[in-house]
Amino acid sequence: MAGRQAHPGMLVLLRESRGLTQVDVSVAMTKASPMGATAVSQGYVSRAESGRLAVCDDRLEWYAAALGYPQDLLCVDPQVGGVGVGLIHHRKKAALSASVLRQVHAQLALTRMQLEGITSAAGASDQASDFLRVPLDLLTTPKDAARQVRKAWRLPPGPLPDVIKAVENAGALVVVRDLGSDLLDAVSQWDGSGSPLLLVNGQAPGDRCRFSVAHELGHLVMHVEPGTGSRQEKQADAFAAELLMPAADIRNAFKGGVDLQRLMELKRTWRVSMSALLRRALDLNALTEWQHRTLVIEMSALGYRTAEPVEIPREQPRTVPALVRTLLDERGLTLESAAGCARLLPEDFQHLYVEGHRTSPLSSH
Repeated sequence: MAGRQAHPGMLVLLRESRGLTQVDVSVAMTKASPMGATAVSQGYVSRAESGRLAVCDDRLEWYAAALGYPQDLLCVDPQVGGVGVGLIHHRKKAALSASVLRQVHAQLALTRMQLEGITSAAGASDQASDFLRVPLDLLTTPKDAARQVRKAWRLPPGPLPDVIKAVENAGALVVVRDLGSDLLDAVSQWDGSGSPLLLVNGQAPGDRCRFSVAHELGHLVMHVEPGTGSRQEKQADAFAAELLMPAADIRNAFKGGVDLQRLMELKRTWRVSMSALLRRALDLNALTEWQHRTLVIEMSALGYRTAEPVEIPREQPRTVPALVRTLLDERGLTLESAAGCARLLPEDFQHLYVEGHRTSPLSSH
């Protein structure tokens, strides 16, 4: 490592990915020094992150230990490394704190770098040939965009069997992560080339996960430029509703009336939440505003706004676990070597990419 020095931008990115403050890093660096004898101040971390001092030699080792990443990753220029590319979209609630959002953005950037290393080592291509852009205009609505996607991807009418599989088949990479909050369901990023990347919150129930992936797909397909947050969120919701519950296919399901029992039955079939179905029925004029409001109040009184009946199994990504199996099983890489491809320490690679995947049943695309 002689002559190597950390890149200030990467120091910030890695710290934020761990949800650490500069004080946290200084304390951890002090502990990482021999016998904890060298006190590292918050001021040192601040100057390192602003590029006012060089982090190299022993300090680089302590810094890497404090952040929990390999030393060579600290020396990568985030821009040259390809992180932070493209507009970031999220399905989140307004109460989400800025610090949690920064942490998730950092995790997204680093996940892209990790997957580029894994994909390259596995000899796989990084192309999204079936992904399309459908910019909105006066004549093109989010519903039109969803219909174009269904047609382009040759999706069958009726309930979509597996949203994550459809997105992956089109060339996207999907990763389930603990996003540190139940206020954020998913985050996505795509610059128009290579593979779109989606991080999905592992805490979300299966029905919400499906809608979140469809919502993020709407962002990726329709929104090339930043815009009004609330407007783009409504557009992504409208896209997701049409993708998962096409008007032409679900309209008849609402005939004969809508009540809680009917919503539970439809949830089993369409695999979206009762709340989403209820909203869809309103949008398709299958019930009145008063009927909708009455059912919302009834669901709230029963606690369905936070925990609905009828559990929908969570869909699981297939592409990334298959790439990891290629490295470990087919190519025979050690855990340490595979982790090196992803610029991770072995324990992090084990936790993020191996646990729960190698033994899980993965159907073919």
